[in-house]
Amino acid sequence: MGNNNLHTSLTELLSKDRVKSRLIDRIAYASDAGFYYLLPRAVVQPINEEEIAALFKFSREQSVPIVFRGGGTSLSGQSITDGILVDLSQYWTRHYVENEGHTIRVQPAITGAMANAYLKKFGRKIGPDPSSINAAMMGGIISNNASGMCCGVKHNSYHTTKHIRFILTSGKVFSTENPADYSRFELECSSLASELSQIKQQISFDRELYELIRNKYQTKNTVGYSLNAFIDYTHPLDIFAHLLVGGEGTLAFIAEAILETVPDRLYKSTALLYFRDIYAACQLIIPLTQAGAEMVELMDRASLRSIENMEGIDPFIRTLPESAAALLVEFQDDDLAHLNYLVSSFLTVAANQHFLKEPIFSTNFQQRDFLWKVRKGLFPAVGAIRAQGTTVILEDIVFPVAQLGDAILDLQKLFKKYNYENAIIFGHAKDGNIHFVVSQAFNNETEINRYDQFLREVVVLVIDKYNGSLKAEHGTGRNMAPFVQTEWGKDAYQIMKRIKAAADPLNLLNPGVIINADADVHIKDLKVLPVVEEEVDKCIECGFCEHKCPSRALTLTPRQRIVVRRAMVQLKNQGRQKEYKTLVKDYKYDGMETCAVDGLCAGACPVDINTGELVKRLRRESHSATGNFIANTVAKNFRLVEFGARLALKSGSFLNHLGGPKTMTKMTTGIRGILPDFPLWTEQILPPPDLSVLKKQKINHNSSFQTIVYFPSCISRVLGSSSVGGLNIMETFLNVSKKANIQVVISDQIAGSCCGQIFSSKGFKKAYQITANRIVDRLWNSSDNGKYMIVTDVSSCAHTLHQLRPALSPDNQQKFDLLKIVDSVDYLCDTVLPGLKLSALKKKEKVVLHSACTLQKLKTQDKFLKIAESFADQVIVPLHTGCCGMAGDRGFLFPELTASATFAEAAEVKRNEFDGYYSSAKTCEMAMSQAVNKNYESILYLVDECTG
Repeated sequence: MGNNNLHTSLTELLSKDRVKSRLIDRIAYASDAGFYYLLPRAVVQPINEEEIAALFKFSREQSVPIVFRGGGTSLSGQSITDGILVDLSQYWTRHYVENEGHTIRVQPAITGAMANAYLKKFGRKIGPDPSSINAAMMGGIISNNASGMCCGVKHNSYHTTKHIRFILTSGKVFSTENPADYSRFELECSSLASELSQIKQQISFDRELYELIRNKYQTKNTVGYSLNAFIDYTHPLDIFAHLLVGGEGTLAFIAEAILETVPDRLYKSTALLYFRDIYAACQLIIPLTQAGAEMVELMDRASLRSIENMEGIDPFIRTLPESAAALLVEFQDDDLAHLNYLVSSFLTVAANQHFLKEPIFSTNFQQRDFLWKVRKGLFPAVGAIRAQGTTVILEDIVFPVAQLGDAILDLQKLFKKYNYENAIIFGHAKDGNIHFVVSQAFNNETEINRYDQFLREVVVLVIDKYNGSLKAEHGTGRNMAPFVQTEWGKDAYQIMKRIKAAADPLNLLNPGVIINADADVHIKDLKVLPVVEEEVDKCIECGFCEHKCPSRALTLTPRQRIVVRRAMVQLKNQGRQKEYKTLVKDYKYDGMETCAVDGLCAGACPVDINTGELVKRLRRESHSATGNFIANTVAKNFRLVEFGARLALKSGSFLNHLGGPKTMTKMTTGIRGILPDFPLWTEQILPPPDLSVLKKQKINHNSSFQTIVYFPSCISRVLGSSSVGGLNIMETFLNVSKKANIQVVISDQIAGSCCGQIFSSKGFKKAYQITANRIVDRLWNSSDNGKYMIVTDVSSCAHTLHQLRPALSPDNQQKFDLLKIVDSVDYLCDTVLPGLKLSALKKKEKVVLHSACTLQKLKTQDKFLKIAESFADQVIVPLHTGCCGMAGDRGFLFPELTASATFAEAAEVKRNEFDGYYSSAKTCEMAMSQAVNKNYESILYLVDECTG
């Protein structure tokens, strides 16, 4: 069946918008976090179990392989296919916290971090805690039997999964939660049930095999299928359900799971311990475990070097000798006194250890979170400093803890033998589970053979010399499929083959993963990374960025934008012009126009890749001379443009008044049909505000009041307010300042002033420079040469003003360095609140906040929350708060972007009624008002309303 016919057939099963077979879609989903690459024939997004069953039927009838994917953070080739890729990330996110948080019911597409967010108020969390937890989804966490930092074996996916609801390739649905399904499974799936029972009996009678299985799972082990299910459970349904844990999506589809949660200890004490060498560090692992440490994470000098220049890192790391290593250690307890006792007891025992720096344990949560962010980002961080065009390979092995130091020394010898000069080692030392990272190109046979020979020696080292495990938590995948029998032996491997054949007799469900007869599959379908550009070349496609992206459910994610960029270069280099031109055409909308360029992806990326900056540059390079001329003209005449915009809004509002509320929407839609870049009118656009309040005021130098300079953003000067009280934001700002006894100065140069965001986000470099230099000149004069603090009323404008320096002339750079520019959130928290009479406050009962993405970049979310908590008894920040996608004017040009970006947050907010809805950026307020159908306002209004 050709791809066109495949697409047509699939649209008979699913709606057209959920069947993606364009080249750009297929390429975008071809890569996961691993180092293998297969191009799917189609990507589908089913929404319910009936559609899953229909896809299974289609797969059988057409003999097309099918693979399920959640977050795409798998590292061993588990979530790629040249058949049908089933993307679960959009629609399978339902969850229910049950039993006072002691269990949680999840669908496969909720992330581990979000599950923990829902459990937080109960003081609980899920057992697995992989470093990818912010991006990894529960389907993958369970299917790969994830463990992580502190859960070890006891609290991994296998041991904390209580019930599973699954769909077999036949389309039949079963759940271990439903008692009736036990007899139904034996009746309707008699062949599968019988095979499982026979295997259980075989294992029970074969004591050697029984003990092998029991012993293998005393430590971390995800090689092959979870054969411990035959020892731990009796009924075939229970056995099969737990074979799915770690089954990597090769046996059935997990539609829902109920997990037993674990306590999230109230107090945690964390420290980074430094040692002269990695062997010395390993000698302290057992004493730490005996002392009660919950987490013991090993980092060698090479891994520490990859993060030693991170902002906020201890500068001592940069002074460490080449042989040094570190342990990130954490003790946890619900009793602070007992926690301190555990720490002090350990320090007493370890007093004779030759630490390179005295250990300092901290219970500060911000410091703890930073240290764990560093640890969790090691793999991508190392990947970012690799040579251009090379692929990152992360292996995941287990040695006996008592022999870990010796094993690591042996491993380092292999690094030298095969010239992996930049290899690093880190991992969960408490469990003997270490990760090592090497990088190399796969662009010729010599390099491929080098990796093959190296990996085969690693297998010998792990299995023959140390009797360890080849995979502890990352799953078998394609990478270790040829070596499953090597680790388990012939009898156990034959059992695994029988399991696969009984559950998936046609071998269409994720074929080639775990069970594979090809002894060289680990060196086939390798991902090639062409050299493209700095931002792209640093990316290792880990997917950590995706959950932050406002366009993730509409077009492309940051990872996918980079994947497609790589494909474009590769196609061009190969002379495949037709496919290249197709990608270029589709990338304009999917890759560039619907990117909000908010930069939140950089915050989630361990190496700070800002895909928004990449898109800005691509936009800049795509502008014609005419386009740049128009932008420059607009920048030079912005006062006239502002006047014209205000006049247009007045006229539009008047036409809406005459012809009805949809008049301007219909008119702009019609114009958009002729001029594709013409902005659309929305019901959130109101008549422009009265500017009479912006009168120049002389500074009273004799006043005892603090003086600030107020810069009303062009957004505030042009767009009207829907405030219940009728005040515009500028009047509100002045009211609040007056109540706090603050003298406000407004420049006479406000008209025509702009921070330049509108030009920066569109990639108009010269226009941005014109605007930036003009605003700095004006702010310099208004603030009496930098004497007074400058406050603006829109967070996104404040952030843009903070970033102006590179666009300025040398003279203006000197001025800029002396200016103090703050956002209204900083101003309210640090300057206004201390000046208010808090006893006279009139608090609201319950309010909800939309934390604009700019606040995350400004790192002022805590201040935003503090302000709201000062004026409301209950303040709600939705768990799904994220970028609204407005991105200045994106929402006016592509309203589908804001609709998609705000969907989850709006759905969460709509479940309750609030006494106020607040943000700190006008366009964000418009987007959220549209999505929730409630009036979002600046946080300034809350302060004004609640103070006398």
